[in-house]
Amino acid sequence: MPLLPFTFHKVKSGKILVVNQGGEYVFLTRKDFDALLNTNRRHLPNDLLHMLKSKQLVYTDDEDLSLNLLATKLRTRKSFLSNFTSLHMMVLTTRCNCSCDYCHASSSGTETQNADMTLCVAKASVDLIFQSPSNDIKIEFQGGEPLLNWDVLKQTVLYAEELNKTHNNRCKGFVICTNLMLMDDEKLHFCKDHNIYISTSLDGPKCLHDLHRKARNGESTYNMFIEKLYETRAVLGEDSCNALLTITKDHLDDLRNIIDEYVERSFNNIFLRAINPYGYAVENENIVGYPIEDFITSYKDALNYIIQLNKRGVYFVESYAKLLLQRILTPFPTGFVDLQSPAGAGIAGVIYDYNGDVYPADEGRMLARMGDKRFFMGDVFTNSYDDLFNGKLIHELIYNSCVETLPSCASCLYQIYCGADPIRYYVESGNIIGQRSGSNFCKKNKAIFDYIFELLEEADEEVLNVFWSWITNRKLKAIKFENN
Repeated sequence: MPLLPFTFHKVKSGKILVVNQGGEYVFLTRKDFDALLNTNRRHLPNDLLHMLKSKQLVYTDDEDLSLNLLATKLRTRKSFLSNFTSLHMMVLTTRCNCSCDYCHASSSGTETQNADMTLCVAKASVDLIFQSPSNDIKIEFQGGEPLLNWDVLKQTVLYAEELNKTHNNRCKGFVICTNLMLMDDEKLHFCKDHNIYISTSLDGPKCLHDLHRKARNGESTYNMFIEKLYETRAVLGEDSCNALLTITKDHLDDLRNIIDEYVERSFNNIFLRAINPYGYAVENENIVGYPIEDFITSYKDALNYIIQLNKRGVYFVESYAKLLLQRILTPFPTGFVDLQSPAGAGIAGVIYDYNGDVYPADEGRMLARMGDKRFFMGDVFTNSYDDLFNGKLIHELIYNSCVETLPSCASCLYQIYCGADPIRYYVESGNIIGQRSGSNFCKKNKAIFDYIFELLEEADEEVLNVFWSWITNRKLKAIKFENN
């Protein structure tokens, strides 16, 4: 009775967590694990044998069925590869009306010259975007503050919509990443007419939001944000905005209060993300930075708090945990670039800088702003689509970001759920393979995976219901009703 490939690790409870190549997992006692490894597996208890077969850890006479099931699950997890480069980000300007001391993009002042994308560059970028084979293209406008270049944004949307008519309507929508401070009635109605979604930023209550997110005109960014949030929702609807949080060391001990602020402002999710080593966050590390271990401690406490909120009837999602749970509990890809193997840089998303330079990920563009163009792919005028997306850099990134073949990743318990971030590895260690087991990216993901699997092993019915409510985008009462 042959074994099928799996990884394993002893967990906190003393049991052995076993994960196969399709992402199926099981907790085994040491006795059962030893029995699994024993060459005479036919004498396993029937219930254990059936469970191991159902998880594609062993196979018997139905070899083809077991292998086909395993292959189907693995193929499903890798299906993001068939939808090559869906997310296309355009940097409309490097100027910003805020001067956040953690700004990853190293934004410049509003009076900076030659810092805006011209309509010529924008159209050339859109022409390239529609050469992507993806049937689910999304165009995201970034900055700086993209609303500072509103006319080009508007003309770009109109141009993309015209092209979309002759390209089988493959572009499914637009996103503007904005602090909302320049939003007005005219812009909002344009967004409504053209199905544009808003991504914004909220760093918590007023004292925390204003602490590091500073307006260049000296006004309170929080006060302006709240005012514009209400205006935006009044025109575009309650679900038209999503907000991102940047966690500095001043936020770590206040995550519960920040979560309460999100709930009070009618957001139904929060993405608890550690600060990244780019732009002003590097220059101001002594002000905003922290050891990754501190983030992990605060994250666990915040996740528990969010679970308790859900138990009390407040539907609220921690977005990173949801992504990981989708990876663990379903075979379907999430589309999240940082959790893909090979890495999503270039093959899932790409970014067009204000001057027409192209990078495989936002982090590559951020690194270029810091003076290092290691991840420069080419530009929209002198390089063809094939030059950019079948070039040396993309091949290098793909070749060196398959976790199944990377040292330490290949034997990691969580490799089927995780991914590689070659640009982050390069920043931390100087090469795109990096010292992964010692990287903050790895430490953070392993710790969060460990904790989520602790909760899954405990199998508290209410906690599991909360998790499934997040994955299926339904409120907890619907899950409970279905289970009853």
